[in-house]
Amino acid sequence: MELNDQVYDRIVRLCNEGDAFVEKGKDDKAIESYIAALDLVPLPKTDWETSTWIYTALGDTYFLNREYEKAKSNLYNARNCPDGISNPFILLRLGESLFECGELDKAREYLLRAYILEGYKLFFNEDDKYFELIKDMI
Repeated sequence: MELNDQVYDRIVRLCNEGDAFVEKGKDDKAIESYIAALDLVPLPKTDWETSTWIYTALGDTYFLNREYEKAKSNLYNARNCPDGISNPFILLRLGESLFECGELDKAREYLLRAYILEGYKLFFNEDDKYFELIKDMI
């Protein structure tokens, strides 16, 4: 399925705007832009590829702001979108969010999946505690 060009272009503009806000440290504005973009995606949102990257951007922004429950929710949505389950970054951030929410068994599962897909390099710039959770399993 494809979105019409006008809707797709508007979504891309809003996401680029959100990314620019993140770069400037204006995360609340970024989240507003990402949500506005997501609102343009038809239901069911998880059927659309565009939702994969919008939910990922939301989840990442919430994670970086230590809003782990919101991060987890958006990253679960991203995982359920096209190609989400095979995206190492989504699996990493979801695992990290689950870790921060105290759901260590689920965190271990997603962090291990991320590692299997991408290897240690995915963890290189992350807090060591996430890799420590899975290192005895690899």
